[in-house]
Amino acid sequence: MVAAAPADDGQVRSWLAELGIPGLVDIHTHFLPPRVLRKVWAYFDQARVHYGVDWPIRYRHAEVTRLQVLRDLGVTTFAPLVYPHKPGMAAWLTEWAVDFGNRTPGAVPTATMYPEPGSAESLRAAVEAGARCVKVHVQVGGFDPRDPLLDESWGVLAEAGVPAVVHCGHGPLPGSYTGLDVFGEVLARHPRLVAVLAHAGMPEYESALELVSRYPGVHMDTTMVGVEYTERLAPLPRDWAARLADIGDRIVLGTDFPNIPYPYAEQLAAIVGWANADDRLGALFLRAVLHDTPGKLLRTRS
Repeated sequence: MVAAAPADDGQVRSWLAELGIPGLVDIHTHFLPPRVLRKVWAYFDQARVHYGVDWPIRYRHAEVTRLQVLRDLGVTTFAPLVYPHKPGMAAWLTEWAVDFGNRTPGAVPTATMYPEPGSAESLRAAVEAGARCVKVHVQVGGFDPRDPLLDESWGVLAEAGVPAVVHCGHGPLPGSYTGLDVFGEVLARHPRLVAVLAHAGMPEYESALELVSRYPGVHMDTTMVGVEYTERLAPLPRDWAARLADIGDRIVLGTDFPNIPYPYAEQLAAIVGWANADDRLGALFLRAVLHDTPGKLLRTRS
């Protein structure tokens, strides 16, 4: 049994100190150019229309305040992910994300991609410039991850060992090319790809577990997984904790900060619940998820 989960955000830092964890490494956050972020928030403001439920943005603050919130939570490293929803966006979003990661303490440079001419060249340049994580949003982008225009890009990532955080599950809404079976074809073609299944493939948790077992580079992030908000919509399998026992080093902290409708501490509490639900998990699993494994993927020094 590990220490009780923090009851609120204000307790997170002392809780980490009690566990001896030097800080949180969050592989799934979102920082975007202000104009783009405003449009994202406007979309979530209409969540009842889109999803049938309200989605109040918990951390709707100015950028400087959001960065301070992460520091106050004990987040030492985070991946600020960007993603395009149409052609012509990926290259300049990537340029912004690389610059943001290089100039922002705690952030790592990231990139994104979209099936269009020049995708591989832009991605290769970003990796050479230090990008350490790539966001691929199949659902929002509405593209086929198997598109030939992306094949070289997947190869670039596989060769470089740079992790791709891929939103390819059907949640919160199915897209034209979502589905773990679809992304599974990408992995079959690029089996050395280091991929992080965003939201643990929600709601296709079983399929996500199968891909993790089949490909050594596949991980799952915890983003919005197991919290009350999404348990109503996409509940985890009852034996979830037991299923994680053999793949504890392939689960990584992700949160979707700042675009979550509940406190950050609730995600940590869900992970603690898994750690305590199976004797094979416990404190070692918790440290791996919150710090060691995402730190390894993002190539942090701490």
